[in-house]
Amino acid sequence: MAPSKIEMYAAIRRDSRMLGLSVRALARKYGIHRRTVREALSSAFPAPRKKLPPRRSRLDAFKPAIDEMLRADLDAPRKQRHTVKRMFDRLLDEHEMEGISYSTVCDYVQWRRPEIRHEAGLGPAQVFIPQTHRPGVEAEVDFGDVWVKLRGQPTKCTLFTFRMSFSGKAVHRPVDRTIGVSYVSAW
Repeated sequence: MAPSKIEMYAAIRRDSRMLGLSVRALARKYGIHRRTVREALSSAFPAPRKKLPPRRSRLDAFKPAIDEMLRADLDAPRKQRHTVKRMFDRLLDEHEMEGISYSTVCDYVQWRRPEIRHEAGLGPAQVFIPQTHRPGVEAEVDFGDVWVKLRGQPTKCTLFTFRMSFSGKAVHRPVDRTIGVSYVSAW
C-alpha cells in the first residue's frame, strides 16, 4: 500500500535531516517532482487541494423554466401539478431542449421542489404528536397461525394475541381449531 502524503512528507523531512540528501536526490528517491520535495521541506502538512469551480451543466439554461413551473404548482390543486414527465415534455416542446436526459431533469426537480416549497414558506410542518394511552382503555388484538407439536404430531393452531397499549403487556393463547381447545390456562 502506498504511503499517505503526510507519511511521505515526514519521510522526506527525515531523510533530508538525517542523511543530508539534496532536493534532487530526494525527488529521485521518492519518484516525485522537486516542487513537492520543497513543499515537504517547508511544511509538515500538505497544502489543502484547491476547490474546483462548479461545472456548468447543460441544464443550467433550463433551470429558470423548471423553477417557474414548480412555483406555479404551489397554487395549483394537487391533480393539476406538473409531473416530472410533463415538465420534461414542456422543456422539449416549448424551450427546444436537446441533449438532456429525463433522469437529469428528474434529479434536479427532486431536490429543487422541496427548496422552492421552503422558500415560499410551505415547508413540511415540524410537529410532534405524542401518543398517550390511558390504563385499561386501549388494546390491540390479532390472530395468526402457528404450528405446535401436540402429542408428538405437528398441529396447526390459531394464535390469539392480546396486547395492552398502556403497559405493553401481552397474552398469547394458541387454540386448536379442530376441537376449539385452548392449551394455555387463563390469565
